[in-house]
Amino acid sequence: MLTLQTITQKKDEVVRLLDIKHFKNTELIDKIIELDAERKKTQSESDRLQAEMNRISKEIGILFQKGEKEKANVLKNKSVELKERINAEGTQLQTIVNELNDILLEIPNLPHPLVIKGESEADNQLIRQHGEIAPSENLPHWEIAEKSGIIDFETGVKITGSGFPVYRGKGAKLQRALINYFLDHAVNAGYTEIEPPVFVNRESAFGTCQLPDKDGQMYFINEDNYYLIPTAEVPLTNIYRDKILDIKDLPVKITGYTPCFRREAGSYGKNVRGLNRLHQFDKVEIVQITTPEKSYTALEEMVSHVENILLELGLVFRIIRLCGKDMSFASAMTYDFEVYSFGQQRWLEVSSVSNFESFQANRLRLRYKDENGKNQTAHTLNGSALALPRIVAAILEHHQQDNKVLIPDKLLPYTGFEFIEF
Repeated sequence: MLTLQTITQKKDEVVRLLDIKHFKNTELIDKIIELDAERKKTQSESDRLQAEMNRISKEIGILFQKGEKEKANVLKNKSVELKERINAEGTQLQTIVNELNDILLEIPNLPHPLVIKGESEADNQLIRQHGEIAPSENLPHWEIAEKSGIIDFETGVKITGSGFPVYRGKGAKLQRALINYFLDHAVNAGYTEIEPPVFVNRESAFGTCQLPDKDGQMYFINEDNYYLIPTAEVPLTNIYRDKILDIKDLPVKITGYTPCFRREAGSYGKNVRGLNRLHQFDKVEIVQITTPEKSYTALEEMVSHVENILLELGLVFRIIRLCGKDMSFASAMTYDFEVYSFGQQRWLEVSSVSNFESFQANRLRLRYKDENGKNQTAHTLNGSALALPRIVAAILEHHQQDNKVLIPDKLLPYTGFEFIEF
């Protein structure tokens, strides 16, 4: 979240940047500044009363030593009154702080200066595109899945419900091959592999900004107060919650495979067909923690990492920088990767790579000691590298030839087969 110092000292700049994200509740900024002034005033009065209490306590001790009990008792009565006032000020201070913190949670992260405002996803900025879109009669992936028998949507509905497919035979092996390929690619790039839990507590979901912003999109286990993770970003980043790292240990680079769970509330219509939008899916995530000075270099490095994977898979794709209207609550800058679906004739998002700057780290209380031994707030970044469903769909829709789907060369050591017949 944003710090009080940022909001109170740079109010006009904060309001201007929030407008780029189409944040209209600017009265909350005024309310934060008002509450902060009230907090300082109440804290000052509480400190004054406590100092007076300390002075009187010493004086009472001296009077008792001198045998002046009557004067001491008068001051004792005054100290009781002071204590009540101190308690009242403390209660008032806590009320102000709680309200202040609640409002701070409603303020999104500030966008990077390169982010444009935009009015819709149509205003996202194209950075570059690989491959050409040519006329194609390729089948959509769900038809390939049905003809080949590698993905069973109907059985998934019977077992659980819509959005929970069953992978069979070469479909299951393709999933496993992609997971191993993505992990190996990350490890070779210097990321340490982690196998984290897929349930997290409320504090973890809060730390990476899933709560309260995405509360309605997460599956929740009432009996245990656990959330099923929507992305491995949540447990991976929370490894470093409440940590003070040494600058020599930065950047932290970690990766992990997990199943992911999303309710996808409100997602209806043709764009949910097949593998387009699932409630359970597999994903490999990459996370970096670094210094503010190096976080945008890290962001470009992570973009290149995902870009190289998609090139190796031989997919037509593009990289776009999201405009303010399309950005997430917590992001300062996000690059999306979209593959072209020849079977559906539209672009499909397969990865988001984001720099959160200090926004998550402020919630996580994640810091590092700089060269002078002073504590500084770290920057956090994450990216999908990659989410499997739409990558599987893209492979099925890109590489069709003579009633076969040809497996990309880079995957052959992992699959053990060269094609899928349909």
